[in-house]
Amino acid sequence: MIGPLLAFRPTPQEVTAIDLDAAIGPLLSSIVVVLVILVIALLVVVAVLARRISALDRRFRGMTRGVEVRSLEAVLDVHLDKVYAVAREVEELAGRTTALEVAGRKMFSRVGLVRYNPFEETGGNQSFALALLDAEGDGWVLSSLHARSGTRVYAKAIAAGRSDTALSEEEATAIRQATA
Repeated sequence: MIGPLLAFRPTPQEVTAIDLDAAIGPLLSSIVVVLVILVIALLVVVAVLARRISALDRRFRGMTRGVEVRSLEAVLDVHLDKVYAVAREVEELAGRTTALEVAGRKMFSRVGLVRYNPFEETGGNQSFALALLDAEGDGWVLSSLHARSGTRVYAKAIAAGRSDTALSEEEATAIRQATA
């Protein structure tokens, strides 16, 4: 069956010539208009893509600022190394901050001072009561009594804002100042 098809040859009377110019001629102006529209559309697409590439290039240059390597993978490695270093520093600072907070609770952060004249024969307010307390109200009150014959210094322990021993009015005032 294939043999007879291959053996077929048209005769010169059966072949008709196609006039391509006559077929395209009436449509030529429409084809040109469509092609011009396609070229304009492609130019718009190229302009939009050029702007996007420019923006991406600016962002890439911003990310690689200060880095000699130009591959994105190397830049990301450098940035990740910096992130890990900062994370380690933050953890170290958190530990140091915790240690300082614990130590800070035991430091004398509250101070009260009362100067007074306990004896009439001496001049001026040379005597004093000094209360030094931490954040929890623990510490001590130091009292100095100045007289002509000499000066005496007393210290009393304070726990939670209270003393086991009797306090003078000036010492109690100094503790109230420190806890206020």
